[in-house]
Parts: sequence; structure tokens; C-alpha cells
Amino acid sequence: GGFLLVLGLITIANSESTTTDYVDLNISWTENGATKTGTVSLELHANDAPAHAENFKQLVLQGKYDGTKFHRVIDDFMIQGGDFTNGDGTGGHAIIWDGYCNGQTMEASTDCASTGWTLGDEADNGYVHNPCTISMAKTNAPHTGGSQFFLIPEDAEDSSTGQPGTPWLNGKHTVFGTITDGCEHVTSISEVATEGSQNSDPVHQVTLVEAVSMGADDTPWYVFW
Repeated sequence: GGFLLVLGLITIANSESTTTDYVDLNISWTENGATKTGTVSLELHANDAPAHAENFKQLVLQGKYDGTKFHRVIDDFMIQGGDFTNGDGTGGHAIIWDGYCNGQTMEASTDCASTGWTLGDEADNGYVHNPCTISMAKTNAPHTGGSQFFLIPEDAEDSSTGQPGTPWLNGKHTVFGTITDGCEHVTSISEVATEGSQNSDPVHQVTLVEAVSMGADDTPWYVFW
């Protein structure tokens, strides 16, 4: 009887395990005429935003983000990157099949070109747009996230309420990770000189030099007992 009980416990433990993936973003930017580099460390919420976390991890593992740029920077708000096809915010796409083509539900991955693959929203997963989080960029339409993402700096806040972060995006965009180290670099980058019609184009290129998967921590609950 004891043997069967142990097997049962192990089965339960595996079903309740939590997987967390870790990624380091090595970034370079220009600050006061000098080139700066820094590493932003991410903890991806694989259990609570599984499609977004897996898509991001696969893009990292395949090197799609290496050498890309943060094309959109807004002080006190966010820095946005991840367009690995066009580099200017008009491109990028999901790299895993999640059942959507340009936001529309489709039966099979062959229903559209892979450049049209998008992710189903996972915005109501319990995570909100606090400072030092990573969230999925998309259009105003649902289920249109692809590869572009944004990082929220330490000093981001809602100017109308003073609430930290970008709370007006809660429930619309999917927060799929937390910055565990290096958020001060995100803040520094958010304050670089910008230009353009929306004053959000960095004057000097902000480059995601390399995105590196640091592996996963697959921890079943029973190891704590």
C-alpha cells in the first residue's frame, strides 16, 4: 500500500510543479555621448502566460532577437523592441503556433503564412503592468501579439493618478515576465534622447546585442517538504 501511495504523491507533485524560464538581455545604448552596456535579467511566467513565455523563449533560443533594436522609447512609460524582421515596429511575428493568424482564430498553422502567426491574449493572468515588468506589444485588436515586447522602467507611472507602472494597459496587454535584475538600465534607456513624429525614436540606436536563455527552474512543490 505504501508503494502505491508514494507513486500517487509523485504524480500529484509533477502536475503541480512550476516552471520558470530565465532570460538575459544584453543591451547597448548611448548616454551623454558614451556607449553604455548592461544586462537586463528576466523571469518568464511560463505557468501563467504559457504561450507568451514559450514564444519569447523560442525567439531567444533561435537568436531572432540578437542584434535587433529598441525602436520606440518613451520616458516614464516603456522601451519597446523585438521587431526582428523590419526593425522599426512594423514587423515581427509569433514563432510558435497558437491558433491565430493576425488576430483571427484559425484551425491550422498552414491557414496563413508563418509571418502572420499571432498569440492569443493571456492578459487576465493575475499579473499587472508594474514597474520592472515585460509585456507583449500588439495592436488594439485582441490576439495580435507576435514578437514585439516592451519593458517598463522603474519610474513609470500613470500621470493622471500617480499610480506606479502603466495600469491603463492591464487586461489588454499580457504581462509575461518580471525584471529580476538590471531594471535601472531600462530606466536609463527610457531617458535617452529621442526624435521623430511621436518623439519616440532614439537619436542613437539602442541595440539588443544578444538575448540568452539562462535555462529553466522546474521545481515540484514536494522538494520543500
